[in-house]
Amino acid sequence: MKDKKVIYEILNSIIPVFLAFVIGGFIIVALGENPFTTYWILIKKSLLTAKGFANTLHYAAPMILTGLAIAITFKANIFNMGVEGSFVLGGFCAGVFASSFTNFDPITAKIVCLTLGVVFGMLFSLIPALLKAYFKVDEMVVTLMLNYALVKILEFLATGPFRDLSSGYVSTPTVSKASMFLRFGNTRLTMFFFLTLIAFTIVYIIMKKSKLGYEITAIGANCSFSEACGMRVKRKIIILMLISGALAGFGGAGYMLSDQFNYTLSFSGTPGMGWDGMLISLLGGHSPIGVFVAAIFYSVLKTGSDNINLYTSVPKEIVAVIQSLIILLLAIKFINDRTSFFSKKSRTLKLKGAK
Repeated sequence: MKDKKVIYEILNSIIPVFLAFVIGGFIIVALGENPFTTYWILIKKSLLTAKGFANTLHYAAPMILTGLAIAITFKANIFNMGVEGSFVLGGFCAGVFASSFTNFDPITAKIVCLTLGVVFGMLFSLIPALLKAYFKVDEMVVTLMLNYALVKILEFLATGPFRDLSSGYVSTPTVSKASMFLRFGNTRLTMFFFLTLIAFTIVYIIMKKSKLGYEITAIGANCSFSEACGMRVKRKIIILMLISGALAGFGGAGYMLSDQFNYTLSFSGTPGMGWDGMLISLLGGHSPIGVFVAAIFYSVLKTGSDNINLYTSVPKEIVAVIQSLIILLLAIKFINDRTSFFSKKSRTLKLKGAK
């Protein structure tokens, strides 16, 4: 039964992706291009060349972390929408402090900046965690509102006290060289990706091999029953929200030190790394392995979109269309116990046996 459920989850993730690419293919045909050629360029330039593959891994790193940050709370039916806020705040604080670490050695500077990102990411998630645990305030509403409030606060700080006056646009000062993650060769890949793998391994062990992982599943299945059985649900809610904030803050700090190097008003992109993490978590079924694979896939789309624009007349916005279709189609459960061919067959056999 468990194996069947896993198969259903995998299929319910694969089918929306397949259908999104099919619909995207029709759009490409309408533009007068060959969809197979377009998709081949997308895959080839992002996965089948050394530079493209390295760049794909680089862009996947922050999305793996935001995906895990979403997954660890959503698995427990805690809808933390503040991952974007923790990511941005972690990146901003790491960037501001990193710009002044000129006399630090590279290892110490990086450790301090990443730690600051984690701490501020946790602090941002602590407020909704306490409100959820002790006052039963809807965490979705609180975290959404805090995201928008934080954007305005950081906009004020970036345009005022922490603005780099030598820059021609709104940004904080560039981080010190000691704080930067150096790139490998002519790629964008840095050591931060491998730190992300360590974080991924820790989260995998927590969710799959630890007592807390079983408690996450139990709270997600039935919170009231878990509390009646003696589980300290309030404490677990706070712990999960703090872990989620720590992962997002770590991702924001690492993204700052390995890619952006200063905070701008478009630091997290559009729609934002936190929101990308939500799609990745949904696509991966809120499991660590699923999140990892989904983040790589999503990074392939982002890395390959520029190459589509270079080698064909198809605009790179086709990738945004495909991503939107995936979001839409993920809302549909194409296969479950009632629609599955195998489940129908088994029910038919049971009825015949009963007769």
